[in-house]
Amino acid sequence: MSYPRRGVHGEVVEDLGRRIVGGDPEATGNLDPAELGRRYQVSHTVVREALKTLAAKGLVDARPKRGTFVRPRNEWSLLDPDVLRWRFTQRGDLDMLRDLAEVRSVVEPAGARLAAERRTEQDVAALESALRRMADTAADPVAHTEADLSFHRLLLAATHNEIMECLEVVIAAALSARDRLVHSSGERPGFAATHQAVLDAVRDGDPDAAESAMRALLDQAGRDEASL
Repeated sequence: MSYPRRGVHGEVVEDLGRRIVGGDPEATGNLDPAELGRRYQVSHTVVREALKTLAAKGLVDARPKRGTFVRPRNEWSLLDPDVLRWRFTQRGDLDMLRDLAEVRSVVEPAGARLAAERRTEQDVAALESALRRMADTAADPVAHTEADLSFHRLLLAATHNEIMECLEVVIAAALSARDRLVHSSGERPGFAATHQAVLDAVRDGDPDAAESAMRALLDQAGRDEASL
């Protein structure tokens, strides 16, 4: 689960979370809550609540006699949106983009197929609106990324599969970081056409074409990433 980033609590969670995920030597092993309070100049209550938030993400734990400590990486909630975001910020971009591409290659073609089978008129209208926003914001990387994210969220929503819809949180968190890199260099050739092909297939109710169009979109995304 994500958390409000504003206020002192949010600031402590954000900074400490980034440092833990990034492998900061001062944010490994045992953590001293009193020292954290001095470092961030916040009360014991703020530190305790921040650690609770990070514990919910699997990053830290507290045990009698051992105290508060950073948990091993294999115990982290790696699908948590904030952990994904911190991972992208702190680790090599290419590693994160590779992991993202692999997840998308499994989830999104299947999602496009289901969307073509189950979409409603309202789903199609929402996807059309998102695609128009993408075209209108091509010169604005931030707005363009938001429109792209909306398209992919709406596509999974059009599957009308509650489990599939839950995956949009994970994909959106990582896709946002990926898009800000890719779109910062301007609109990519073929970007609009690949998304339009997915929409057309979903609108036509053609599952095979929708899956194929999504795979083509992901192939294009891979080429964009390789050129960074």
